[in-house]
Amino acid sequence: MSNDSIAKTLLVAIGLSLVCSIVVSVAAVGLKPRQEANVEAARRAEILRSAGLLDTETDVNAVFRERVEARVLDLDSGQLVADMDPAALDGGRGAAASSTVLPPGEDIAGIVRRPRYVPVYLIRDGEAVQTVVLPVHGYGLWSTMYGFLAMGADGNTVEGLSFYQHGETPGLGGEIENPRWLAGWHGKKVYGEGDGVKLGVVKGQVDPASPQSAWQVDGLSGATLTATGVNNMIHYWLGEGAFGPFLVRLRNGEVLS
Repeated sequence: MSNDSIAKTLLVAIGLSLVCSIVVSVAAVGLKPRQEANVEAARRAEILRSAGLLDTETDVNAVFRERVEARVLDLDSGQLVADMDPAALDGGRGAAASSTVLPPGEDIAGIVRRPRYVPVYLIRDGEAVQTVVLPVHGYGLWSTMYGFLAMGADGNTVEGLSFYQHGETPGLGGEIENPRWLAGWHGKKVYGEGDGVKLGVVKGQVDPASPQSAWQVDGLSGATLTATGVNNMIHYWLGEGAFGPFLVRLRNGEVLS
């Protein structure tokens, strides 16, 4: 067959495409376990970061095995579920199959659907639960922001907040990833009198002398809508329709079995 023939050109192109497809497919299959392991390691690191347990020397997997117990929470009842595997939930975001469409008036976080079952992470100091890490997400200016909120065992004190995925504007809304801003959440209170969610981001800086400062976090300069999204996310997930009943049990000192 002549090198200049159309048939030979097509044959070589098809053969090359077939070989490349096989190589790519084999590489994708072979690398999938490593990719999944990297995703899991990154998720574990964010959980530890939110709880203040991550630094440059931290062996993430070792600390996670020693200190963290992953459980499944039924948001409808506020009870931990004994016979469900947290690893089966979608990327740590909840079970889509059992989710419920939220009415527009209730969907203040812009999440559209709320899963019934979500993973929660109990961080223990010996046998005692020291911190509970909760997955949270909500819509900002441009994107859905995904993160972890760590709560103290009193069910009312924030230990930390971290975001691991969002599409907010770099230098503005993207400052939700800034460690200095995130540090401002540590030690803040969630609930005020009557158990309503009082915690939120303010415009400008918090006045330390104000009696309200215990529930306030510094604003994000030039990112009002992102800050509003963070506020809505916090108010929804810590409210009665989501983690609120579970945190009531925590505040009441009920045993987490």
